[in-house]
Amino acid sequence: MDREWLIKGLESYYGEYSCGLDFGTPYQLLVATILSAQCTDERVNQVTPALFGRFPDAEALASVTPGELEPWIASVNFYHNKAIHLVSAARMIVSDFGGEVPGTMEELTRLPGVGRKTANVVLSNAMGVPAIAVDTHVFRVSHRLGIASGKDPAETEQELMLFFPKDKWSAAHHWLIWHGRKICKARKPLCAECPFLSQCPYEDKV
Repeated sequence: MDREWLIKGLESYYGEYSCGLDFGTPYQLLVATILSAQCTDERVNQVTPALFGRFPDAEALASVTPGELEPWIASVNFYHNKAIHLVSAARMIVSDFGGEVPGTMEELTRLPGVGRKTANVVLSNAMGVPAIAVDTHVFRVSHRLGIASGKDPAETEQELMLFFPKDKWSAAHHWLIWHGRKICKARKPLCAECPFLSQCPYEDKV
């Protein structure tokens, strides 16, 4: 796969796309990203307006129990565990970070329910820090295109950071996500519609 050709192509096709989650603050994006695990952005976006109306900041969320939060997120997959993580994270944000979502990978991943992917989403989309969050779409698409071969998201993230220029890390994360959603789908990739088919090394392309 020609590096410059692919980067220019991804930017041309998906340059206008950004985060699929609706948010206005780092706190809102953190909550939405935790909710989005194994759940669609569309579903999360249906839940968050009322949720943020009731819990507009970490202090408000920290003041309730997970059981009190559950009815607000009950339509989201795995809402019980997510309620526990959200309340625990909010309490740590209040107690350890003065009520503000922290701005480093090390601090973010201290929060319950926050791994590298979630931290990178918050850093790149809400704080302007160059980062590549490797979710299932990014992992799948990057491996099919042959630009990553890491056995897990952490290794894949490092490979993608070398493949893409640093000033395009955050954008590249979105390019790969949207390519995975629109064309390079998990079960039935639309290879005939793919602009990168001519150089794609994916063995099972159709």
